[in-house]
Amino acid sequence: MTEIETISEQRCHDGVQGFYRHHSELCGGPMRFALYQPPQAASEVCPVLYYLAGLTCTEETATIKAGAQRVAAELGLILVMPDTSPRGTGFEGATGDWEFGEGAGFYVDATQAPWASRFRMHSYVVDELPALIAQHFPVDRERTGIMGHSMGGHGALTIALRHPDRYRSVSAFAPIVAPTQVLWGQKALPRYLGDDAAAWAEYDACELVRRRVFDGTILIDQGEADGFLSTQLKPELFDQACAEGGQSLLLRRHPGYDHSYYFISTFIDDHLRHHAKALGRL
Repeated sequence: MTEIETISEQRCHDGVQGFYRHHSELCGGPMRFALYQPPQAASEVCPVLYYLAGLTCTEETATIKAGAQRVAAELGLILVMPDTSPRGTGFEGATGDWEFGEGAGFYVDATQAPWASRFRMHSYVVDELPALIAQHFPVDRERTGIMGHSMGGHGALTIALRHPDRYRSVSAFAPIVAPTQVLWGQKALPRYLGDDAAAWAEYDACELVRRRVFDGTILIDQGEADGFLSTQLKPELFDQACAEGGQSLLLRRHPGYDHSYYFISTFIDDHLRHHAKALGRL
């Protein structure tokens, strides 16, 4: 059994909110994650929902700001919030730019040096972390959902579309749906993946959904006062791609809401219930 270190555990809505550290073979060093166990986890295995955070965020961001634990306790959902990248890599250019490197792993498996030796967040989220969690916590791996915000929304969509056999549900807040067409992706993807446009397309939700339909409705919430809406997010591109690919999509636009966790905390309950229904909790 792979060891994990408990950083802290606190009582929360009659469950346990914990923060943990372990050594990652894929990411070549220590990785941290947060995990909430609802009260039901004391006596039964529970469905598990992964939340992928956005640029500059850590495993603490959504755990502290989203306010998800109350409804997760009601529904009996285990919540997992991984960090957004390896840390302390020492790579030149890995820090100092909030749009790339540490805190900005983009949930890809990098193929370019030096990033390929540490930045393998796609496989970490899909394979290594779930296997580790199954060893230490009462999760039902047959009932797994995934969601995320911004860069993490990009991660959730691309991971679910590429591995539909692993996930029963997917949702996102203000996701980067077309990274190959916006500056955030055009900055990060070539540095992680090289110049092969086909490799970039494997991490672009708009490209994927045209040929890989997810079995179920994808839920996306987008604030219309989001400062990144027209330049980096472009949800209309995903709406069009879903229509072309035959994907069921519920895209909700909210006047006055921005990109912040005030927006996420307002609608997080809807997302948890969306997942709970697909995961057999409603």
